[in-house]
Amino acid sequence: MTQVVNPLSAAGSGADDPGLPVIPHFVSGIRDTGGLERRGLVFNPARGVAEKQVPFASAAEVDQAVASALDAQRVWGNFSLSRRAEVMFSFRELLVRRREELAALITAEHGKVFSDALGEVARGIENVEFACGLTHLLKGGHSLDASTGVDVYEQRQPIGVVAGITPFNFPVMVPLWMLSNAIACGNTFILKPSEKDPSASILLAELFLEAGLPPGVLNVVQGDQVAVGRLLEHPDVSAISFVGSTPIARSIYSRAAAAGKRVQALGGAKNHMVVMPDADLDLTADAAVSAAYGSAGERCMAVSVVVAVGAVADPLVAAIASRIHALAIGPGDDPRSEMGPLVTEQHRERVASYVDIGRQEGATVVVDGRERQFEGRGFFLGASLLDAVRPGMRVYEDEIFGPVLGVVRVETYEEALRIVNENTYGNGVAIFTRDGGAARIFSRDVEAGMVGVNVPIPVPVGFYSFGGWKQSLFGDSHMYGPEGIHFYTRTKVITSRWPDPSSSQVDLGFPRTR
Repeated sequence: MTQVVNPLSAAGSGADDPGLPVIPHFVSGIRDTGGLERRGLVFNPARGVAEKQVPFASAAEVDQAVASALDAQRVWGNFSLSRRAEVMFSFRELLVRRREELAALITAEHGKVFSDALGEVARGIENVEFACGLTHLLKGGHSLDASTGVDVYEQRQPIGVVAGITPFNFPVMVPLWMLSNAIACGNTFILKPSEKDPSASILLAELFLEAGLPPGVLNVVQGDQVAVGRLLEHPDVSAISFVGSTPIARSIYSRAAAAGKRVQALGGAKNHMVVMPDADLDLTADAAVSAAYGSAGERCMAVSVVVAVGAVADPLVAAIASRIHALAIGPGDDPRSEMGPLVTEQHRERVASYVDIGRQEGATVVVDGRERQFEGRGFFLGASLLDAVRPGMRVYEDEIFGPVLGVVRVETYEEALRIVNENTYGNGVAIFTRDGGAARIFSRDVEAGMVGVNVPIPVPVGFYSFGGWKQSLFGDSHMYGPEGIHFYTRTKVITSRWPDPSSSQVDLGFPRTR
């Protein structure tokens, strides 16, 4: 995941080029380029050149978006459930129809290969499909005659204007994690997407408008920490959803909670894949390569540590290394590519530096991705494999967020479990084994929010919820699914008693339970 930063501080050459197309804000159903006094560049990572620019909203522009959302919420919150469901179903159909266009925007601005981008869109649509069931999801309970003549029932109501701050690595899926449930529940939403790949956010907003969503229900504000800071402090914003790095998640949680808002802030990860001696070697090596290097390792559920138990280590390292050399790395719009570039030049250099850091700390560099040569100016980096990694090393402790995989060798299952559980993060984890009993015990005892058994990236389907433990989550609600419905609503319990027309007796006592 990515930090919320000011891209002007690392925009590179051409930051003052006024001729680049502008990716606008989207407020009250209208594209708005806003002021361009502060702006950043949007690069094509495969070419290494800036192709667009994006304005950074001022606090006043954020206030305009919040005012628009506040006005729209008074209308949208009173739409019937069936009318809201109709809009959600129409939005889902438009997403399916335009999925290749969305995927192309992802590939052009993020760099991931087109097939991976299509997969991202598909996983986002899952969340919209879940939200289409809002007529069922928002049903409350009803207890007839909870006490004599007394009925009790519960309602779920929207909480108002909510905001989402989303990362660069999933510019379609993560916004749909948030806004699908939030809007279905009757809230209005302000999206602050990553400034690195913001175009998809505008298409999402326009498709929702085409689906029948009233103007102002979904607003998009482009920007940097100025926009984020205003959303965190604005008194009319009731809740904040965030996905990003742990330091920023911790800060956003503290600031928003201090301002009296609901907060769900998903932080970083260091996902482990425990490989038992009985694991299928080919299946495991394939899974490790796809989970570590898919999307160039720029995903919070990427496997960044393989914990090899016993004698499986040597053949597993050899199998992973042989597959790395066969990886096709190139532009995301080339159908032959299996891995694309990193999102920025600065991030590529940061990730590459960990190979030397690992070597200096005592790890063995089995494959050095920096040795792979690429044509052009794109932000490409080959996949790296480090062996003999140990807890305490920076390559083990830090969230590298790139195509660098470390192998930790242990002798026993108990040692593997201890290493995983002592890690600062608790996002995702996987175990590869043929032993169902070992898998069952591991699933129970491991301290992580999402567990895969012979599944390297255990991202829950849309009708469950996504989120980790420990320093991977700040707040008590996971993202999307049932917990998303809970986060974006507040419950109201009504206790009612209607007088019996056959009796006029007055009871001034406290209602009894029978």
